[in-house]
Amino acid sequence: MRRRGILAALALALAVGGGTAAAQLGDILKGGGIALLVSRFGKDINKAINGLTNTPSETSTYSTKVVPIISGGEGTEVGAAQIMGPPSAVRKVQAVAQIEGRFRPAGVRLRALIPVETKSISSIRRVPGVGISGLIDVRL
Repeated sequence: MRRRGILAALALALAVGGGTAAAQLGDILKGGGIALLVSRFGKDINKAINGLTNTPSETSTYSTKVVPIISGGEGTEVGAAQIMGPPSAVRKVQAVAQIEGRFRPAGVRLRALIPVETKSISSIRRVPGVGISGLIDVRL
Protein backbone atom coordinates (compact mmCIF):
# COMPACT_ATOMS: atom_id res chain seq x y z
CA MET A 1 0.00 0.00 0.00
CA ARG A 2 2.78 2.44 0.89
CA ARG A 3 4.55 1.78 -2.43
CA ARG A 4 1.37 2.71 -4.33
CA GLY A 5 1.25 6.03 -2.48
CA ILE A 6 4.86 6.78 -3.34
CA LEU A 7 4.33 5.85 -6.98
CA ALA A 8 1.19 8.01 -7.14
CA ALA A 9 3.09 10.97 -5.66
CA LEU A 10 5.87 10.52 -8.21
CA ALA A 11 3.38 10.31 -11.07
CA LEU A 12 1.62 13.46 -9.84
CA ALA A 13 4.93 15.32 -9.53
CA LEU A 14 5.82 14.35 -13.10
CA ALA A 15 2.40 15.38 -14.43
CA VAL A 16 2.34 18.74 -12.65
CA GLY A 17 6.00 19.68 -12.86
CA GLY A 18 6.77 18.52 -16.37
CA GLY A 19 10.45 18.32 -17.33
CA THR A 20 11.72 19.90 -14.11
CA ALA A 21 10.12 17.21 -11.96
CA ALA A 22 11.39 14.52 -14.32
CA ALA A 23 14.94 15.86 -13.99
CA GLN A 24 14.61 16.04 -10.20
CA LEU A 25 13.25 12.50 -10.11
CA GLY A 26 16.21 11.37 -12.21
CA ASP A 27 18.60 13.03 -9.75
CA ILE A 28 16.84 11.37 -6.82
CA LEU A 29 16.98 7.95 -8.49
CA LYS A 30 20.68 8.40 -9.37
CA GLY A 31 21.53 9.50 -5.83
CA GLY A 32 19.52 6.65 -4.36
CA GLY A 33 21.10 4.16 -6.76
CA ILE A 34 24.58 5.32 -5.85
CA ALA A 35 23.77 5.30 -2.13
CA LEU A 36 22.45 1.74 -2.46
CA LEU A 37 25.45 0.67 -4.53
CA VAL A 38 27.99 2.05 -2.06
CA SER A 39 26.18 0.75 1.03
CA ARG A 40 25.60 -2.70 -0.45
CA PHE A 41 28.76 -3.26 -2.51
CA GLY A 42 31.30 -0.79 -1.08
CA LYS A 43 33.46 -3.48 0.53
CA ASP A 44 33.43 -5.57 -2.67
CA ILE A 45 34.28 -2.54 -4.81
CA ASN A 46 37.11 -1.71 -2.40
CA LYS A 47 38.49 -5.25 -2.72
CA ALA A 48 38.25 -5.05 -6.52
CA ILE A 49 40.19 -1.76 -6.67
CA ASN A 50 42.81 -3.12 -4.27
CA GLY A 51 43.13 -6.22 -6.46
CA LEU A 52 43.49 -4.05 -9.57
CA THR A 53 46.28 -2.02 -7.96
CA ASN A 54 47.78 -4.93 -5.99
CA THR A 55 47.24 -3.01 -2.74
CA PRO A 56 46.44 -4.66 0.61
CA SER A 57 43.20 -3.22 2.02
CA GLU A 58 44.71 -2.67 5.46
CA THR A 59 48.15 -2.55 7.01
CA SER A 60 49.41 -1.05 10.22
CA THR A 61 50.10 2.24 8.41
CA TYR A 62 47.08 2.65 6.09
CA SER A 63 43.67 1.31 5.13
CA THR A 64 41.25 1.84 2.24
CA LYS A 65 37.48 2.27 2.01
CA VAL A 66 34.86 3.16 -0.63
CA VAL A 67 32.54 6.08 0.19
CA PRO A 68 30.00 8.14 -1.80
CA ILE A 69 30.95 11.41 -3.49
CA ILE A 70 28.57 14.20 -2.46
CA SER A 71 28.08 17.12 -4.87
CA GLY A 72 28.79 20.52 -3.32
CA GLY A 73 25.88 22.25 -5.03
CA GLU A 74 23.00 19.91 -4.32
CA GLY A 75 24.24 17.49 -1.66
CA THR A 76 23.35 14.63 -4.01
CA GLU A 77 25.39 11.44 -4.11
CA VAL A 78 26.98 11.62 -7.56
CA GLY A 79 29.57 8.86 -7.50
CA ALA A 80 31.93 6.92 -5.31
CA ALA A 81 35.61 7.12 -4.41
CA GLN A 82 38.14 4.93 -2.71
CA ILE A 83 40.00 6.71 0.06
CA MET A 84 43.32 5.78 1.67
CA GLY A 85 45.08 6.91 4.82
CA PRO A 86 45.83 6.02 8.43
CA PRO A 87 43.23 3.49 9.70
CA SER A 88 41.97 5.80 12.46
CA ALA A 89 41.41 8.65 9.98
CA VAL A 90 39.81 6.41 7.31
CA ARG A 91 37.25 5.21 9.87
CA LYS A 92 36.13 8.85 10.33
CA VAL A 93 35.44 9.48 6.62
CA GLN A 94 31.77 9.18 5.64
CA ALA A 95 31.91 10.75 2.16
CA VAL A 96 33.98 12.75 -0.30
CA ALA A 97 32.73 16.29 -0.92
CA GLN A 98 33.02 17.45 -4.54
CA ILE A 99 33.33 21.21 -5.00
CA GLU A 100 33.61 22.74 -8.47
CA GLY A 101 34.79 26.11 -9.70
CA ARG A 102 36.33 27.83 -12.68
CA PHE A 103 39.71 29.41 -13.34
CA ARG A 104 38.51 32.21 -15.62
CA PRO A 105 41.58 33.39 -17.50
CA ALA A 106 42.34 29.94 -18.88
CA GLY A 107 38.76 28.63 -19.09
CA VAL A 108 39.68 25.69 -16.84
CA ARG A 109 37.17 23.84 -14.69
CA LEU A 110 38.43 22.99 -11.20
CA ARG A 111 37.14 20.13 -9.09
CA ALA A 112 38.21 19.49 -5.51
CA LEU A 113 37.55 16.11 -3.86
CA ILE A 114 37.72 16.37 -0.07
CA PRO A 115 37.37 13.39 2.35
CA VAL A 116 34.91 14.59 5.02
CA GLU A 117 33.44 13.37 8.33
CA THR A 118 29.77 13.67 7.37
CA LYS A 119 27.42 13.15 4.43
CA SER A 120 25.96 16.62 5.00
CA ILE A 121 27.32 19.13 2.54
CA SER A 122 26.42 22.01 4.88
CA SER A 123 29.07 21.06 7.45
CA ILE A 124 32.22 20.08 5.60
CA ARG A 125 34.97 18.97 7.96
CA ARG A 126 38.01 17.63 6.15
CA VAL A 127 39.70 14.52 7.54
CA PRO A 128 43.46 15.27 7.50
CA GLY A 129 45.84 12.63 6.19
CA VAL A 130 43.27 10.90 3.94
CA GLY A 131 43.48 11.06 0.15
CA ILE A 132 41.56 9.79 -2.86
CA SER A 133 43.11 6.63 -4.30
CA GLY A 134 40.41 5.65 -6.78
CA LEU A 135 37.25 6.88 -8.50
CA ILE A 136 34.26 4.70 -9.27
CA ASP A 137 32.17 5.72 -12.29
CA VAL A 138 28.54 4.69 -11.98
CA ARG A 139 26.43 4.45 -15.08
CA LEU A 140 22.72 4.60 -14.25
